[in-house]
Amino acid sequence: MVYSVKASLQEILLRKKTSIVDKWVQRFLSYYPSESMKFLSSQKDRFANPVGYTISSSAGAIFDELVGDGDFLVTELLLKDVVRIRAVQEFLPSQAIRFVFDLKEIMRSEIEKEAREKGWRDEFSEVESRIDGLALIAFDSYMESREKLFKIRIDEVKARSFQTIVASGAGINNREKRNGD
Repeated sequence: MVYSVKASLQEILLRKKTSIVDKWVQRFLSYYPSESMKFLSSQKDRFANPVGYTISSSAGAIFDELVGDGDFLVTELLLKDVVRIRAVQEFLPSQAIRFVFDLKEIMRSEIEKEAREKGWRDEFSEVESRIDGLALIAFDSYMESREKLFKIRIDEVKARSFQTIVASGAGINNREKRNGD
């Protein structure tokens, strides 16, 4: 599904992109403890800081897809990269997807005055609806990632239990051989 924002609204959003995306990334990182936040925001190397790198690079790309003539499937993939991180870090679902709603608040604060003056209420409502749609996708993605994580954990517990049973069975066999049973 391809969508587009009205050209005049799109222009102002693109003009304010750097400010909006920077504030969005900072808000996203503000949910981490202060030491983690400092590291995530200052270390730009993708290998030394894969979490910070993914958040920073995905935020700009999600914004571009949302505001431009974006492909919703591309936006979904970008969003899933970020949400997967939140799922592994064991954020609550509301905490994990809060960043999507933060984008709406930040955009509104950045362009509200101009949008009101130029009568873009309906156009901006459309952008906000798309952001709400992103939140739903983010929630589904979070739950999918958590399910995979729990499945991995269950499989690990099963494997350890099996190893314990095998090991304890080997101990019984060794005792039987020593006792002559």
